[in-house]
Amino acid sequence: MQTTKRFWYIAIEGAIGVGKTTLARMLRDHFSTGLLLEAFEENPFLPKFYESRPQYAFQTQMFFLLSRFRQQSREVLRLLSQGPLVSDYLFAKDRLFAQLNLAGDEWEMYQQIQQALAERIPTPDLIIYLQADTETLMSRISQRDRTYERDMDRDYLESLRQSYERFFSTPQPAPILNVDTDPLNIVTRQSDFQFIVDKVRRFLQEGPFQQQLPQFETDTLRQAALAEGRPLADYQRFHEEMDKAKGFSTDIYFNYLCLSEEMGELGHEIARLWQEQNTLSSQGHPAFQSLQTALAQRRRSIAGELADCMAYLLKLANYADVDLEAAYLAKMHTNRQRTWHENTGSLSESDLSTRSNS
Repeated sequence: MQTTKRFWYIAIEGAIGVGKTTLARMLRDHFSTGLLLEAFEENPFLPKFYESRPQYAFQTQMFFLLSRFRQQSREVLRLLSQGPLVSDYLFAKDRLFAQLNLAGDEWEMYQQIQQALAERIPTPDLIIYLQADTETLMSRISQRDRTYERDMDRDYLESLRQSYERFFSTPQPAPILNVDTDPLNIVTRQSDFQFIVDKVRRFLQEGPFQQQLPQFETDTLRQAALAEGRPLADYQRFHEEMDKAKGFSTDIYFNYLCLSEEMGELGHEIARLWQEQNTLSSQGHPAFQSLQTALAQRRRSIAGELADCMAYLLKLANYADVDLEAAYLAKMHTNRQRTWHENTGSLSESDLSTRSNS
C-alpha cells in the first residue's frame, strides 16, 4: 500500500541556554516552516525546582513529561500535514533530564511511563545538536535574564552539558547535525547563521525526503566489497548512482570547490581540537591525556567532516574517470620505493629530483 509522503521535520537540541529557540525561530523564518516551541514556562514547579532540586524534581519532571507528550502527540502530525516543521526540542530530552534529577523508585516509575509514551511520538528527519562549553551557557543564560534562572547552579549546568554529550554520542533514530556554537553569534552575524543554514540545506537536498537512493546497506556492502578486495570501487559506484538519483551536479570544478569548502570545515574542527588540547595542557594535564580528552569531545564532528571530504574525493575520481583505489595503490607502491628521511617523512634530495623530472 502506498503511503502519503509527509513534509520534513527538524528538531533542535542542546543544553539550557545554548540557543535552541532562537535558532528555531530563525530557521522558521528562513525556510517558511511551521514552528513548535516547548511550553516550559507553563510548568508551575520549575521555579521551585531551581530553588530545591531534590524536593521538586519528580513533580517538575512528570509535569514536563506529560506536557511534552500532549504537545508532540497532537501538534507534530497536525503541523506536518500543513508543511515542513522546526521544533526547539526533542521528546527524548525529557528522559535525559529525568536521569540526571531522579533516583530510586521515582526513576523506575518515570521510566515505565516514559517508555510507553515515547512509542507514540513522531521521529524527526534531522536533529540539530547545538554545543557550547559551560561558561558560554552561563553567559547566555545571564543575558536572557529569566527570573527563575538567575541562581542557576554552574555544577548542575556542567552535569547537564555532559549528559547531552553522552546522549548524542550514542546511536539516535535520526541523523545528527553537530554545531559548535561557542564561536558563533547567529543573531548579530549573518554569516554565522548562514553557516548553519548551508548545512541544513545540504541535508535537505540529500535527506530521506528526496527521491529514494539505490540500496546502500553499509554493513552488507562493506563486507562484500572487502571480500572482493575493492571497497573504494563500490563506494565510487554508489556515488554514481546517488548523482543520478538526486540530480547532483557532476561538474568537476564545482565539486572541487565543494571539496575545498569541506576541507575548510575540517580545518575548523582540527583548530578547535588543538585549542581544547592546549587549554587542558595549560591546566596541568599530560599532553597525551589532553589530546585524548579533546578528541573524545570532537571525534563525532571530525568524523563527519572527514566523511564529507571522502565523499567529494570519490565524486571527483568519478568525474575524472579515475579508479581511485588503483591510483592509491600505485602511488603507495611508488612511495615505498623512495628514500625517506628518518623521523621526518620528507623525501630525499634524489627523490625530489626524480619528482621534478617526472
